[in-house]
Amino acid sequence: MQEYRVNRQIRAREVRLIDENGKQVGIVPLQEALKMAEEKGLDLVEIAPQANPPVCKILDYGKFLYELKKKEKEARKKQKEHAIEVKDMMLSLRIDEHDLKVKLKHMREFLEDGDKVRVRIRFKGREHLHPELGDRLANRIIQELSDVGQLEAPVKKEGNFLTFSLLPKKK
Repeated sequence: MQEYRVNRQIRAREVRLIDENGKQVGIVPLQEALKMAEEKGLDLVEIAPQANPPVCKILDYGKFLYELKKKEKEARKKQKEHAIEVKDMMLSLRIDEHDLKVKLKHMREFLEDGDKVRVRIRFKGREHLHPELGDRLANRIIQELSDVGQLEAPVKKEGNFLTFSLLPKKK
């Protein structure tokens, strides 16, 4: 956020003044600008200190800060709306049929909402000897969700996990 200087903190002798309606008054001595702001019951705020002479505006500083915060909050809200969330789903190699259907239902909902789904299939103990079972489960998940999602990258084995991500299909 830009730093604004109010009233007595301005360090120039002359300033380019803008009144409360946004009209440019011109270059005036600092004391005269302060006097004008005081007569109107408002603050003199330095908007562009790097300009020569510095640009100052007559306004209600409290209201100005409130509107700035409101704009920033709105910008953060819009940024959050466009962000894609990553939802994690952990599965075991020996998942039961009904449990798998519940997980598939959740993954389908996430993809329909526009979120990315990362699926991790965990291998325990001697399950490492049968990687084809993990591949079969991964292919089944990809096949079941092919109408709402697409595979981001090939399925890969990372330690005890078989990992892949599904992206929502473009509408």
